[in-house]
Amino acid sequence: MLLQNLKIAIIGLGYVGLPLAIEFGKKFKVLGFDIDQNRINELNSLIDRTNEADLVGMKYAMELVKTDDSKGLSFSANNDELKNNNVFIVTVPTPINQFKAPDLTPLLKASEMIGKIIKKGDIIIYESTVYPGCTEEDCVPVLEKFSGLKFNVDFFCGYSPERINPGDKVNTLTKIKKVTSGSTPEIAEIVDSLYKSIIQAGTHKAPSLKVAEASKAIENAQRDVNISFVNELALIFDRMGIDTNDVLEAAGTKWNFLKYKPGLVGGHCIGVDPYYLAHKAESLGYHPQVILSGRRVNDNMGMFVANKLVKLLIAKNHVIAKSNVLVLGITFKENCPDIRNSKVIDIVRELEQFNINVEVFDPHADKQEVVEEYGINLIDSIKSAYDGIILAVAHQEFLELELDQLKSSDSSVLFDTKAFLDRSIIDARL
Repeated sequence: MLLQNLKIAIIGLGYVGLPLAIEFGKKFKVLGFDIDQNRINELNSLIDRTNEADLVGMKYAMELVKTDDSKGLSFSANNDELKNNNVFIVTVPTPINQFKAPDLTPLLKASEMIGKIIKKGDIIIYESTVYPGCTEEDCVPVLEKFSGLKFNVDFFCGYSPERINPGDKVNTLTKIKKVTSGSTPEIAEIVDSLYKSIIQAGTHKAPSLKVAEASKAIENAQRDVNISFVNELALIFDRMGIDTNDVLEAAGTKWNFLKYKPGLVGGHCIGVDPYYLAHKAESLGYHPQVILSGRRVNDNMGMFVANKLVKLLIAKNHVIAKSNVLVLGITFKENCPDIRNSKVIDIVRELEQFNINVEVFDPHADKQEVVEEYGINLIDSIKSAYDGIILAVAHQEFLELELDQLKSSDSSVLFDTKAFLDRSIIDARL
């Protein structure tokens, strides 16, 4: 299969799929597909609520459709339009459920949809984060069932894990090295060449789908474990009455010390991927110790922050059940609108257990998405005086707030979870 003959469909136009569709659209015929018609309407109007898209590049790729039959980007929510393509790249979410187990529903639904329209010779490439073996063990049977075709005879698969870092305007899609793989050596070469055509940083061709899947899982599990270590240090040093960041700054003067910082660990990758890896390990009879211990520590940090604030309020003679607390930020990281798996919600829920009145303000988050995902109504602006203020997300806008003017009294408590604010104005930090 020659690269110039490829017609690509990107399934899922979120933080991962849209930037991919734009870059491929500059060189290939690309259909960006999403089941959300509102999302399609927005994109056709050059509106991107994720703030990840290069809108200039997107406009260029969309205009190419009018002048070049072999290039250009279009968007659709119509399944029938997928039939004209021969390469399908799946970038749908792979979350966890309430029991911390992998939820493959979006992935399998996408595979079913693709299975109904693929032809002989087509290639399906998965980018969604999964556990090692998922493509061949879970997705391929669905593709075979609904297509009536045989894997590695009639159709083929690739796996190239996404490495998008939401909100990062420096390390963008084309500047991050891409891991690629294919279900046969020939397909691996095609997949690698395809991505190499748009990735400036180059590619790394893994020897198998399973190796590529595993590489993605351990990238984020490694970060999770490292952050859990400094979070545990924060819990210990809090009892000792010493500042964790002071300790880390001192230790960081040695050249080989890893400079991780304590904090809330959420998001679509670090807070999720370790559970995918653990799930696969447990299915093979091995109960992971380090990976899950790291998750337990990180999953409890929201509760620690809330309880620490309550103790500080008590120490300043506040009546807890009548206290007003402002939480600054709901997204999972700074300066981006992504609310997926945000651990700030753990702080809010724990404070509410004390009958504290909690208000949440975030200039980046979409109010409707927050209501639908967490049942929280973000305030439009900060007006009230608060007994406690928690800086939960380090949005740049929060540096401009006159925080002293937001306090209800001199005994109000300011807790900085990100070591982001001027140390002289805060009462505590992680």
